[in-house]
Amino acid sequence: MSLAAEPTNSTNRMPALISVVVPMLNETGNLDAFFRRLTTVLDGLGLPFEVICINDGSSDDTLERLLERQRTEPRLTVIDLSRNFGKECALSAGLQESQGDVVVTIDSDLQHPPETIVEMLAKWRDGFEMVYAVRHQRVGQTFWHRQAAKLFYVIMRSLSDVSMPADAGDFRLLDRAVVDAINRLPERQRFMKGIFAWVGFRQTGVVYRQEARVAGASGWQLARLIRFAFDGLTAFSTFPLTIWMLFGAAISGLSFFYIVIRFIVVAINGVDVPGYESTIMIILFLGGIQLLGLGVLGSYLGRVFGEVKGRPLYIVRRVYSAGSPDGDTAAPAP
Repeated sequence: MSLAAEPTNSTNRMPALISVVVPMLNETGNLDAFFRRLTTVLDGLGLPFEVICINDGSSDDTLERLLERQRTEPRLTVIDLSRNFGKECALSAGLQESQGDVVVTIDSDLQHPPETIVEMLAKWRDGFEMVYAVRHQRVGQTFWHRQAAKLFYVIMRSLSDVSMPADAGDFRLLDRAVVDAINRLPERQRFMKGIFAWVGFRQTGVVYRQEARVAGASGWQLARLIRFAFDGLTAFSTFPLTIWMLFGAAISGLSFFYIVIRFIVVAINGVDVPGYESTIMIILFLGGIQLLGLGVLGSYLGRVFGEVKGRPLYIVRRVYSAGSPDGDTAAPAP
């Protein structure tokens, strides 16, 4: 089922090559089922394709299993990163390596059903340049995870500089023009959901039913999700800075009003003895507000510091491409 979108002129175009980008971290238990379903879908399209798997510093035998599969699957390319750089960087590495006219980003735990690619490709043929998949419901998450996710999208839509569709993650189909635009972005600290929305182009969504993980457990714990959400907010909004300025103005206004009241009281009743408790409470309150404000400023300053250093997004230990089982060496990302 597709989401409502503005009609576009149908082009009935067909891609010369489809690239599938798959970031992986300790996914050895999911590989067989994932490749079985993915290759069935891609073979059914009758189009040339490549699958690019990024080993993001796995501590299990994910890399060895991928290389073993590559011996019988020449359309598989494996990018082995030098350590765990995070999913955002792994996606960026795959997008840089991809060559297809359309690029699909998908997880290997089968919570993103590969069969949805058929509907996504149909939307691309209708003229859309980005097709994002929207979860019908979240599976395998606690009540607090689901509520936190809903709150995240509400906050991002209300406060950020870009409009991100709710419940749309990294399961997407991207036109080559979109991929080239993303690859040209110079920022080092990436929040891909925001970047997908920021680049624009003609976008639409398709609804899919999220499935349970085949094996393993999600690495996205609640604390990590909260930190990830705050990174996204600071990357695409200056509202946290603005709110503290407004809060400071409100405190100043109330303080001035309190001074006027005290002046009137003293003028009528004379000087009274100030309360120790109220003084301590005011000092602690204002001190806490100042520390919170400094924390927000520090978060933005940290992002600036990270960008100024100019370190690469990731470092590739080796690229294992078809026909080169020993792997091709690769330089760090630009």
